[in-house]
Amino acid sequence: MPGSITFTVDGHTHEVADTGASLLDVLRDQLGLRSAKDGCAPQGQCGCCTVLVDGQPRVACVTPAARVAGRTVTTAAGLPDDARQRWAACLTATGGSQCGFCTPGIVVRLHGLTERGVTDRRQIDQALLAHLCRCTGWQTIRDAAALAAAGADPADADRDLAAAARRATIEGRSPQTVGPAIALGDGGFADDNAPADALVAVRAADGTWVVADDVNAARAEAGKVQGRRTTAALTWPVAVPDGDWVRTLRTTWVEPGYLEPDAAWCAPGGEPATALANGGAFGGKQATDVGAVARRLADEHDRPVRVRYSREDVVRLGPKRPPLAAGVWADGTGVVRVARTPGIAAAIAAVAPGLVVAEVDVAGPPTSVGVRAAGWAEATVLMASLGEGPVDHVRAPDGGEAWVHIDDDGVHVRVRAGRALDEVVLRSYCIGAVHQALGWVRHEGITVNEAGEPQDLTIRSFGILRAVDMPLVHVTIDDDDGEPVNGSDAVFAATAAAAWRAAGHPPSWPCAR
Repeated sequence: MPGSITFTVDGHTHEVADTGASLLDVLRDQLGLRSAKDGCAPQGQCGCCTVLVDGQPRVACVTPAARVAGRTVTTAAGLPDDARQRWAACLTATGGSQCGFCTPGIVVRLHGLTERGVTDRRQIDQALLAHLCRCTGWQTIRDAAALAAAGADPADADRDLAAAARRATIEGRSPQTVGPAIALGDGGFADDNAPADALVAVRAADGTWVVADDVNAARAEAGKVQGRRTTAALTWPVAVPDGDWVRTLRTTWVEPGYLEPDAAWCAPGGEPATALANGGAFGGKQATDVGAVARRLADEHDRPVRVRYSREDVVRLGPKRPPLAAGVWADGTGVVRVARTPGIAAAIAAVAPGLVVAEVDVAGPPTSVGVRAAGWAEATVLMASLGEGPVDHVRAPDGGEAWVHIDDDGVHVRVRAGRALDEVVLRSYCIGAVHQALGWVRHEGITVNEAGEPQDLTIRSFGILRAVDMPLVHVTIDDDDGEPVNGSDAVFAATAAAAWRAAGHPPSWPCAR
């Protein structure tokens, strides 16, 4: 019979069975404390589950629960109320939280730093190496840390958070809420809000779903194998078309890299909780099947069921932006060969009608035109490369415009997206778009073997830019009276064009890996 573990969490003493589970599994599944998030578990690479153990930050998903016996654990929800509210207010004031999935772990780490008197930006960036954030581009998190260190009161009674949410919804292309609760992780994530008595379903290697009483048991029964990072080199799956081109470009497989793995839950006979929650994962979850699976399994078991992708499931099954290879002439005509994807030809034609699109069959994970600016961003970048610098201008299909140039002082962005509604949110999304575009052009990519199977299955293998890698971004917003439209996708494409120009237009992305 297993022994027991006694420890204190957020001021309350708990005794739990020692089943070999991780601290994160005990917190979330046995104690129902869900401010610590499961973004990569148990890879220990995203920082979303960071807690304090006797005042020191620890990644809970790789900390055996037995190691905290007799010790004190503090989650984001258990921080002193004034500190918790201050961090939430600072992150809201700077746009340092968008979906809010990664920020509770970041709050815990930054609180630990500031309690020790650490306020230097370089030290903060070093501490953030333990974390990943896909949305914000880090700069707004740094801004929040500076506000908190200065003891500022960022409360703004005049700010219209409903307008901020509308801007976030436009930029994220999915319903989104803005406010202090979001920064503390209360964004309505499906895996947080499932009933306590819900069964848990995880996917086995053969594609079947294993249902058990908790995550630990389900993983054990499914025989989950920990994903690894491959030593194999990146490949480019589509060949550049023949021609005496002025410019060529080929891209590889890129993982969208959203931090919240696909999850849903459903009661028997009910409607499943949305897998999108607070934001749309930049198009990466549009076709997820977890809701349908939750409904089916709930009806089969006559119990509520939580359905969860592992990080490895996300990489293997989640849609990628279609890899392509293209050649263009100086007059803007040319040929694009691209992985066969519904809607991709129309997306490219919307911005570059002079390009002939040839869709080809490519062995690999699923692709989607729904992933951020898929197809039209690449085509726009190709067209921009034919012009003269130093500023790259992009007009997105839905009307947003961006001007970007890169110099020794960082990335300079000007954006026009109709009425700003909320400049904090628009700025945050623009900085996040710069972060994603720089990573895409310079570092991001995953290896896929000849059979089409992704080999890079750890979150750190995607090439996402860390805080220490992120240059300063200067954003100017052209506010006008026009109908609000998405602006950050235009910033994404314009930044990619500027980054490619700055690198000298090498023919393959990522170009600095």
